Amino acid sequence: MPEPDQGEPQRGQPQQDRPQHGQPQQDRPPQGSGKPPVTIRVGDAEVVIRQRYAVASIANDLLVAVWFLVGSVMFFSAEWQTAGTWCFVFGSVELLIRPVIRLTRQVHLQRMHGGKYAAEETSQDF
Repeated sequence: MPEPDQGEPQRGQPQQDRPQHGQPQQDRPPQGSGKPPVTIRVGDAEVVIRQRYAVASIANDLLVAVWFLVGSVMFFSAEWQTAGTWCFVFGSVELLIRPVIRLTRQVHLQRMHGGKYAAEETSQDF
């Protein structure tokens, strides 16, 4: 069976939906996709909560780095070793705070959703 000419519509397809010979296709998804793009909507409150906990986690990570860096520098001098040791202790406490931030965030989101919240965290979730 011969193939229809480019200018003729195929069976069941109106002519205006097909591009004319030599004209590019416009406003059409790539061939083979056939599916509309996925759009995920998250409530505004949840986005704000996630952002606040993310900022708290980043600030905590910076404090951990500062405590350990200052403590390391203080260990170069015998006079400052005790203060440096306290910096390491404070840095260790900050390391404990990180999972507390994540747990608090999780509980907060579960309460917000009435206990029916199952968060799917990714490696980018802090």
